[in-house]
Amino acid sequence: MSTQIHRLKDVISKTGLARSTIYARMADGTFPKSVALGGRVTGWLDYEIDDWIERCVKDSRQSSNEAQP
Repeated sequence: MSTQIHRLKDVISKTGLARSTIYARMADGTFPKSVALGGRVTGWLDYEIDDWIERCVKDSRQSSNEAQP
């Protein structure tokens, strides 16, 4: 399995979230943790970000269906 690592700029672009939101959600456990790459460099695993996006879509769709009579 090939794993790609995204830097913050790419995660922001891919998720549409602001930097502060990403770090706040990491702190409360609702966003994937970053991976230390050495020094002050961090990144996020591609498949973890994709899984997070899929969960958001699923939760959103489920909430929409529950709201309908």
